[in-house]
Amino acid sequence: MKGLWLLVLFVLFSLNSKAQNIEALELPYAQISSGKLFRVSKFPSEYITPRTVDVWLPEGYSRTKKYAVLYMHDGQMLFDTTVTWNHQEWMVDEVSSQLMKTGKVKDFIVVAIHNISGSRYADLFPEKAIDYLNASEKTKFWSYARADNPDIVFNGDNYLKYLVKEIKPFVDKVYSTLPDRENTFVAGSSMGGLMSWYAICEYPEIFGGAACISTHWPGGDPEKSLGFPKAFFEYINAHMPVPETHKLYFDFGTETLDKYYPAFENSVNQLFLKAGYHDSNFKNLKYEGADHSELSWQKRLDVPLRFLLKP
Repeated sequence: MKGLWLLVLFVLFSLNSKAQNIEALELPYAQISSGKLFRVSKFPSEYITPRTVDVWLPEGYSRTKKYAVLYMHDGQMLFDTTVTWNHQEWMVDEVSSQLMKTGKVKDFIVVAIHNISGSRYADLFPEKAIDYLNASEKTKFWSYARADNPDIVFNGDNYLKYLVKEIKPFVDKVYSTLPDRENTFVAGSSMGGLMSWYAICEYPEIFGGAACISTHWPGGDPEKSLGFPKAFFEYINAHMPVPETHKLYFDFGTETLDKYYPAFENSVNQLFLKAGYHDSNFKNLKYEGADHSELSWQKRLDVPLRFLLKP
């Protein structure tokens, strides 16, 4: 971004009947290739610990047009290598801009919800799926989860309320969006992959599509048998979004942490194909040699974007 000025947007916004001043700042020195990046440093919440939320607007953004919206987890990893912990990024601005420029996707903006590292596992875990474990599996899982954090509280449902009931209404009020299900999408990788399918299952009236990249089907340490993904599959089967109005994209690599994911390929395929999904609204792609990293995800980001946001 080349801007030399800082735009401060003050929005008086009613959030759960409480008027709050939400301040969105343009980040003129963010190391992005195109578009503009805005930030709410601590987006307020009645449900969950407030965290940073970024909004990326494509080059030429205009209030005379309407834009689809892609909500993405782990938002601090998406745009700028100079601020990420591993100096990697998804290159969301580069990939998205090129796809829009060439007409391969509809125009869209990206809402990037940052994680809080200490609570990321609990925030992005599909909370209701825990109920699909049997008694002995629950005991084992809770023992595993509390080993590192004795006070862990799984908060996936409140995280989704934050996204759906607090962030989305703000975005739709402030920016020129298409707020309907057909133009609202969610995406993430690893734990964010779990949360993306959970989001569309919990809120099928809100999200029309989900991209679940390198989905962490083991639900924890893949060397331990924690009762997942069986419980995940049972939950999805009971809360399956209808294929007539939804799209789901999954993928996985074969190296580093991703090497554990090919084992679930057939089960995922059977789950969705049995529910009536087909090639036009369901993908589960294998990327031979790809590892579990932003460098791998940036190389194939265009695939889920073209699938979900096809004009």
